[in-house]
Amino acid sequence: MKTVVITGASRGIGFAIAEIFAQNGYNLLLTSRSDMNLYKAMEKLQTKYDTIEIRAKAFDLSVKEQASAFGAWCLQHATPQILVNNTGNFEPGNIGDEADGALERQIATNLYSAYHVTRALLPAMKEEKRGHIFNICSIASLKAYPNGGAYSISKYALHGFSTNLREELKTEGIKVTSVFPGAVLTDSWEGFDNSARRIMEVTDVAEMIWAASKLSFAACVEDIMLRPQLGDL
Repeated sequence: MKTVVITGASRGIGFAIAEIFAQNGYNLLLTSRSDMNLYKAMEKLQTKYDTIEIRAKAFDLSVKEQASAFGAWCLQHATPQILVNNTGNFEPGNIGDEADGALERQIATNLYSAYHVTRALLPAMKEEKRGHIFNICSIASLKAYPNGGAYSISKYALHGFSTNLREELKTEGIKVTSVFPGAVLTDSWEGFDNSARRIMEVTDVAEMIWAASKLSFAACVEDIMLRPQLGDL
């Protein structure tokens, strides 16, 4: 049975991705920073999908040693066919006045986590000569916007990581896809009235990732860009 590794899996986009792969028979290896939220998510998924194996363990992937430890923990159970680097954090602010340390925190969470988890898993994936890595970037990876500051910088960097990884792994049988969602109804939009469907649902992102994962070995979707129907807010 195939296995997917998903970071930032306890809620939002990560949980939606976990659910769509669970629906389609994949075993899950999940992590997030909050152990309470993570184990609640695991319990919810296991109750609905009792024919698959779901394992979860909390790690702070912004810390290099924990990111590497998470990769080692995953490999104790399986070599994944799919890796979804979804760990992320958004701190609004402008470069000139955002809180001291905002750049360091968001680079560590939004970039270094993906870098170190990927490095931990790559040798085993290369050995199998197959796999697919999805890096959850952002529209902020492509276009600066007011109050984006360090967050946008970190997401530009994640896009750079993803494009370099794609070039590096072309001949290794491993696909790499950068995902650029616009506004999605996650915790970042807590309290937002989406009754008019002004912004996207987490399932929109999950379904596009699932679709890209199903293509033949000969095809790789390099970029997935999703925006609300009426455009960015």
